[in-house]
Amino acid sequence: MSIDPNVVRLGRLDCCAVSDALDKLGLRGAEGGLVQRSSSRRIAGRAVTVRLVLKDDAPARSGPPVHLGATAIEAAGPGSIIVIEQRTGLEAGSWGGILTLAAKLRGVEGVIADGPVRDIDEAKTYDLPIYSRGLTARTARGRIAEEATNVDVRIGETTVHAGDYVLADNSAVVFVPALAIDRVLDAAEEIAAREAAMAKALLAGQSVVDVMGANYENMLAVNA
Repeated sequence: MSIDPNVVRLGRLDCCAVSDALDKLGLRGAEGGLVQRSSSRRIAGRAVTVRLVLKDDAPARSGPPVHLGATAIEAAGPGSIIVIEQRTGLEAGSWGGILTLAAKLRGVEGVIADGPVRDIDEAKTYDLPIYSRGLTARTARGRIAEEATNVDVRIGETTVHAGDYVLADNSAVVFVPALAIDRVLDAAEEIAAREAAMAKALLAGQSVVDVMGANYENMLAVNA
């Protein structure tokens, strides 16, 4: 499977530059509070989404039961990030160790969960980056279930569509609408280049007052 070239470009940036680009373009997508749990690696990819609900609210299905997250793993692969909404208010794992191993074997880049995850020590062993709102040992069984895969989900204050772009590092998790990726990448790369030039000027002995005043304050202006 070939990797989307926009994922490659996105992975060269950090979340702060992309967040600044979203601000410049009047878009929303940067979410804090989703903490790196199992790896220090930055991840970039396209969203495979999962919405979890209270068990009694899940749609009835015929045939053998399907564990939450399993359908998403089968739909994912290299260049994919699984993005999970678990906003039920229950402390119940939205992701666990066997899912982590299965995702690793599929080449999934990582997992973003707006909710608690469990078996995080296993995730560290497998070196699969997982970002989550919290941790728990409590199982999903009897508590929550999957409503749907590859539907719109809510992560923080951001609506994420299947196929949207995702970047995550120690600062934040950033979601970029697929239809805006070209504009956001162009703006973020320009911001990153300008910040690199500012760092170079500081290393050359220029005053931080001059560098920040002349460049930083106007960096996010629409026509800057």
